[in-house]
Amino acid sequence: MSWVWVQATLPLGIIGGMLCAMGHIQYNIHKFTYGRPKHVCGDLWDTAMERRDKKVIEKFTAASHN
Repeated sequence: MSWVWVQATLPLGIIGGMLCAMGHIQYNIHKFTYGRPKHVCGDLWDTAMERRDKKVIEKFTAASHN
């Protein structure tokens, strides 16, 4: 009767470990693809601001090289 908790925690540990592994794999694939970690809770506004910032930085660097 005292080993019942081991039988219950083993599958939970496997499930938890697989969830952690999937999260780390997704993180590493995104970081490898885009070169930076994924922005959490990014919506259309955040995407638009990233595009705007990228354009501003490109214009600034182009202007400073002339």
